[in-house]
Amino acid sequence: MSASLLAQVLANGLLLGGLYAAVAAGFSLVWGVLNVVNMLHGSAIVLGSYAAWFASARFGINPFLSAIVVGPAIGLIGWAVQRFVIQRVITAPVLITLVLTFALDLILNNGMINAFSADYRKVPPVTGTLISFGPIGLPMDRVLAAVAGVAVTLAVHAYLNSSRLGRAIVAVRMDRETSMLMGVKVEHIYAVTFGLGLALAGIAGCLMAVVFPISPLNSSGYLGIAFVACVLGGLGSIVGAIVGGIVLGVVESFGAIFVGPEYSVTVAAVLLIAMLLLRPQGLLGRAGYE
Repeated sequence: MSASLLAQVLANGLLLGGLYAAVAAGFSLVWGVLNVVNMLHGSAIVLGSYAAWFASARFGINPFLSAIVVGPAIGLIGWAVQRFVIQRVITAPVLITLVLTFALDLILNNGMINAFSADYRKVPPVTGTLISFGPIGLPMDRVLAAVAGVAVTLAVHAYLNSSRLGRAIVAVRMDRETSMLMGVKVEHIYAVTFGLGLALAGIAGCLMAVVFPISPLNSSGYLGIAFVACVLGGLGSIVGAIVGGIVLGVVESFGAIFVGPEYSVTVAAVLLIAMLLLRPQGLLGRAGYE
């Protein structure tokens, strides 16, 4: 294999990883703070993709701009779902919340199938140009989507570490009981965190729509990507979601070359098992917080 081909595969993997980081960030945040494995996450990403497609088809708005509205709108829905539904069982065993979010996922996913059918739809290219770095050629749309995904994820990380509300979210993740003693309204933090997680899912859906066709059938794949990247990077870590997403994207990209594209997911699964066995807290996680 030539050096130019290896460089091209690496570049493709990095861009894919940037998108995966956006997919995983909200899932990791909700899991780390609420201890809820949000099975609704994949369908929320697809919903964001459909919203971007609708904005493009009806109003000619490109997905990068529609994400500004779609993300907060889906986040508001997420806040309501957590506040009035999930909050009722938030102290129950993890299996209960998992089954509840799985049921919500079935409702949303089947609703999208009824509304849009399972046919694949595609957002028209935003630029359609190809940029070159020596022997490496990259579609501008994919570069913009990957950069936007990492930028949004880093912005959330900065917000969590610099704002009062963000520090409250981090505090609840670290120690729920102590946070309550310090006056933090944990129920409010849970609702805000779940809403923020789904807002990130909606934004990720808009960015994925730039690159990939849209269908409700994609939801399970997106959920799997979020799960693997979250475990790789470290539970609850936003920067870990970026690292995990990039590692997963690069591994899938090289796996598609060396063992065939049909086995790239299998390679990712093997990497996940190895990580769980060797470092269950993830690359950037800390023991005790996995």
